[in-house]
Amino acid sequence: MLTDRFLIEFDKALRTLFAPAASLRQRPGSDEPEASFSDHERAHAGALMRINHVGEVCAQALYQGQALTCRDPQVRQALEKAANEETEHLAWIEHRLSELGGRTSLLNPVWYLGALGIGIAAGKLGDPWSLGFLAETERQVEAHLDHHLKELPSQDNRSRAIVEQMRLDEIAHAETAMRLGARQLPASAIKAMRLASQTMTHTAYYL
Repeated sequence: MLTDRFLIEFDKALRTLFAPAASLRQRPGSDEPEASFSDHERAHAGALMRINHVGEVCAQALYQGQALTCRDPQVRQALEKAANEETEHLAWIEHRLSELGGRTSLLNPVWYLGALGIGIAAGKLGDPWSLGFLAETERQVEAHLDHHLKELPSQDNRSRAIVEQMRLDEIAHAETAMRLGARQLPASAIKAMRLASQTMTHTAYYL
């Protein structure tokens, strides 16, 4: 049983990092015409979407780690549902990166392992704290996506549609966590999460 669980979780990691993601929902912005970009605008849009891809890779790992240590079946089910939606985000961003001639982060395995460890640690603190971590993560992601909506080239409606739908999904994930009993994290923990996010964002823009 333990061996089977390990193989399942290892397969999830491999799929996240190395296999094309799939989506049941239609890709947002797929009916929008492709915009005309300068070289700088295309590179900038690609870098922003690469950052968003890293965020979704980390989300997969966080949810996986939290689900592994979750005690409440209802909470575990909510985590798995959110993870499935994050997988769709991966599919959307991967397709958009291909259209922009961009690439995913070279450090994705590092981001994944770090986020997995954080997810496991959060889960071991108990479901209320784990849900609190999830809610705060999604609030910070929402703010991050708001910033990207301002940063993306104004004519890039395809990328913008993806980011806007991701934002709505992240808001829903945070609301679900709160409904299931998330606890408010200490201010020091929130600050540490923001610093870690800034480090990841700045690095992923280039790598």
